[in-house]
Amino acid sequence: MLEDKFGRKFYYLRLSITDVCNFRCNYCLPNGYECDHDRDFLTVPEIKRIAKAFAEMGTEKIRITGGEPALRKDLPEIIRTCKQTPGIKTVALTSNGFKLREHLPQWLDAGLDALNISIDSLDPRQFNAITGKDKLDEILAGIDMAFARGFNNIKVNTVLMREYNLHEMQSFLDWVKVTPISLRFIELMQTGDNKEFYDKQHVSGQSIKDQLLKTGWLPIHRGKTAGPAQEFAHPDYKGTIGLIMPYSKDFCNTCNRLRVSSLGKLHLCLFSEQGLSLKDHLQTDDTEALKLHIKSLMFDKKATHFLQDGFTGGTKHLSMLGG
Repeated sequence: MLEDKFGRKFYYLRLSITDVCNFRCNYCLPNGYECDHDRDFLTVPEIKRIAKAFAEMGTEKIRITGGEPALRKDLPEIIRTCKQTPGIKTVALTSNGFKLREHLPQWLDAGLDALNISIDSLDPRQFNAITGKDKLDEILAGIDMAFARGFNNIKVNTVLMREYNLHEMQSFLDWVKVTPISLRFIELMQTGDNKEFYDKQHVSGQSIKDQLLKTGWLPIHRGKTAGPAQEFAHPDYKGTIGLIMPYSKDFCNTCNRLRVSSLGKLHLCLFSEQGLSLKDHLQTDDTEALKLHIKSLMFDKKATHFLQDGFTGGTKHLSMLGG
């Protein structure tokens, strides 16, 4: 089992397959995607080797992320490759949903188990203001299409921002009341290039949690491959609420995930100072050497991300690693 020196076990791999994104979200890429490196993204054979090595060390869940992973035409093949890896029980995907209706059937046919879609506002004009894209209605129609196909394992990610969507809290709750989704409110995180925006827009998830508990929402037990969200359910609601609060006390104590970037670098934390290259060990099928290399790098994993101290590491923006 892959384990760090603090006894944390890692059942969950977040695998970025591109850092390119076609949205211009104000908290991530307000100026759009700007490439400062060669686009030497992971190939399908390299992805297969990564999935096999991590699975043999106890990883059970792979989440495919970007940038925007749907920009890769071979995404269905990547999903299928991960899904067919012995030991991998769950393959999930995080997407902005811009081509959800067009691509979802291929993703499901390839074996996709779970889907996260980013929706930061339920108001089309505000959604456009946040993302730079007038796509909300199309994305919601894609979610409806998934439900019509019987696919219900859908989470919606919403980054909390004081001036942009905090006033929509009741609209979000009304949506969850009649829609069987898991809505995740994510605290805005400070990255290398957004300090001024962060200082102005950050909202603590604790205030949302306190309100949920006061109004009859109850905590849900987290599974060993679950993400970092604290989840809550209410008997009168079809959906659930999750809160991702990276600034909360002891947030890192339950860390169960590692990240591999689209350039083939292992990131021990979203806010690591730098990625640790796996590329030299991805050129052959020698899985044992790759596993030994990964295990040797685990000694550098820290107890916490140090976000609370204003440390953002090498993460310039969240598109680098898909959050």
